[in-house]
Amino acid sequence: MLTMDDVLGQVGEFGWFQKQAFLTLCLLSAAFAPIYVGIVFLAFTPDHRCLSPGVAELSRRCGWSLAEELNYTVPGPGAAGEAFPRHCRSYEVDWNQSGLSCVDPLASLATNRSHLPLGPCRHGWVYDTPGSSIVTEFNLVCDNSWKVDLFQSCVNLGFFLGSLGVGYIADRFGRKFCLLATTLVGAVLGVLTAVAPDYPSLLLFRLLHGLVSKGSWTSGYVLITEFVGVGYRRMVAILYQTAFTVGLVLLSGLAYVIPHWRRLQLATSLPTFLLLLYYWCVPESPRWLLSQKRNTQVIKIIDHIAQKNGKSPLPDLKTLSLAEDVTEKLSPSFADLFSTPHLRKHTLILMYLWFTSSVLYQGLIMHVGATGGNLHLDFLYSALVEFPAAFIILTTIDRFGLIRPLVVSNLVAGAACAVMIFISHASASWGISGSEHSDTHLFMGLDSPFPQVQICECVCRVRCAIYAARSGYRHVSKTAGPTHTPTDDA
Repeated sequence: MLTMDDVLGQVGEFGWFQKQAFLTLCLLSAAFAPIYVGIVFLAFTPDHRCLSPGVAELSRRCGWSLAEELNYTVPGPGAAGEAFPRHCRSYEVDWNQSGLSCVDPLASLATNRSHLPLGPCRHGWVYDTPGSSIVTEFNLVCDNSWKVDLFQSCVNLGFFLGSLGVGYIADRFGRKFCLLATTLVGAVLGVLTAVAPDYPSLLLFRLLHGLVSKGSWTSGYVLITEFVGVGYRRMVAILYQTAFTVGLVLLSGLAYVIPHWRRLQLATSLPTFLLLLYYWCVPESPRWLLSQKRNTQVIKIIDHIAQKNGKSPLPDLKTLSLAEDVTEKLSPSFADLFSTPHLRKHTLILMYLWFTSSVLYQGLIMHVGATGGNLHLDFLYSALVEFPAAFIILTTIDRFGLIRPLVVSNLVAGAACAVMIFISHASASWGISGSEHSDTHLFMGLDSPFPQVQICECVCRVRCAIYAARSGYRHVSKTAGPTHTPTDDA
């Protein structure tokens, strides 16, 4: 009896059809980047100070420069350990009183400024930025700065919850249905996020966006790996991840051109509606159709693949069927990942590596994109270092396998994190490269420790269960991990 791998070997494992489908589905991976790390630009925290009524009028009357206004009217950095009084405290002074001088106006009130009382920012804040973010619009600074972390935790929680259901949906209704449904809902929620009227609704839309967006990315990954032959799956997996890096590079340029968060959110969400054209461009997975015993559709798709690849149609596709007595005995599930000591050991090891890799990657890419003099350039550099990681994997994985490069990449990432205490940006770039190298190896190694059964139904279900478990667990780590945004308040 023919298997799908036998058929792909005859009609082309990575011919024109697979290349076209791969490049098309890579748009999904690139479109996922703004959702994953868009917080760097959507929630950047610019320099800010308390809004004090009367200061602007006094500054105009005295002809102060911005530096002079800050020097005369804003508290200094304060003693070590204090919570940034320059950003979160203001002098309890009536700046509208006529007795204030243009040269050190506070001198007439106290001989030493440190004796003047400080109070919270009762009238809001002034932000030194030409653009806007959710921080500047909803005043998520000082005592409310924790709401930025909550914003990102919501999308990570959505990733986790969505990952729990994407395997079932893709197995029950098909990879293509799962991809199209999650893409449509994700595009709508992206637009709703851009027009959210208040912070609570912003959190709700962000949570729901995360709930479906990871399903879209995962469906595309599973679909393309099931279209290609065994010999090309590793390469396709690496390059699909690399398309995400392309999305990061494009995001940095787009954010530079569009400094306002609502417009940026719209600019990254509206194009995803075009991905619904996949309905006509990408067929359903023949492996999944075969598991559902829809052999007529399988034959049509295989003939289409053969035609696209310049191969002759196969005459004996009717033998491509499932063995009833075998599939009835096989009912693979998530619990099978812990069914034997060998599988338990590998599953727990991979879960630990997924946890550490995810926390490290998210923390580093947000740190590098948030601590330099130029937010957009620093983010761009942090994205570019991922390309060498992908190149190294492509050139070493067949020669050295998975384990040794995985160990080396984790050692590089760990060493870079230790060095980052002394040399921030350079070591962070090495850390990102190492963690990306490690993360891609983990994705590549998903199926390696697990049994490969040549029954399409079993393979489809195990693959979706493993990917869903991997995605869900890594997003637990992101939800629990730190979120670092530009110039965070204490």
